[in-house]
Amino acid sequence: MNLTSIPALQDNYIWTLTDNEGKCLIVDPGEAQPVIEKVKANGWQPVAILLTHHHNDHVGGVNTLLEHFPDVDIFGPQETVDKGAKTVVREGDQVSILGLVFEVIATPGHTLGHVSYFSSPYLFCGDTMFSGGCGRLFEGTAEQMYQSFQKLNTLPEDTLVCCAHEYTLSNLTFAAAILPHDPQIMAEYQKIKDLRAANGISLPTKLEHERSINLFLRTQDPDLKKALSVDPTGKPVWQTFAVLREKKDHF
Repeated sequence: MNLTSIPALQDNYIWTLTDNEGKCLIVDPGEAQPVIEKVKANGWQPVAILLTHHHNDHVGGVNTLLEHFPDVDIFGPQETVDKGAKTVVREGDQVSILGLVFEVIATPGHTLGHVSYFSSPYLFCGDTMFSGGCGRLFEGTAEQMYQSFQKLNTLPEDTLVCCAHEYTLSNLTFAAAILPHDPQIMAEYQKIKDLRAANGISLPTKLEHERSINLFLRTQDPDLKKALSVDPTGKPVWQTFAVLREKKDHF
């Protein structure tokens, strides 16, 4: 199976998986033209589209792709039905594509109906988990996003986190400001800074790696709680996550 990221819009990635016969799965096509160009250049045959949520930068290309590939299957949560989804998926469902079985994981927070798709080692998590960060809370709550992170954090350490935006440098700039003496974060910040300066792509990332450099996966870290001035006494377990997300919103 071949994993490819197609740059789109300002900082989106549209992910594709292709098998040895050229059959192709497309994830969150925010625009159609880059996908069509890639498909034609490689002689691919699109067979399915996975949608994680309803925002236009993830679904904006669906209708045009349907004009070119009318037989493609489109899977997505209820909130994407009016965006082109043909088959509604929810927590616990399984989707079989290209010989892979994708587990559907409800990951609300960014939107209320957001879902992620996992078939080892591939995790397509839309705007839930980013490298070094998490999605904004447009519809859901910090508690919901925290619980979504806990679900994703149970996946195997070699899971490839295929998120939908090139936000890594921004996220690590924030992390470095919060924990400036953390050697792992500072080393990763410099690495990604150099990578992006050379126009390199920072994704996908492994879940094992994220556990060390993503502060939103380190909310039990005493150093982080101290840096955020969070007193855990009598507070819910997601409180540190909420404070961290609020600080990122205003960073």
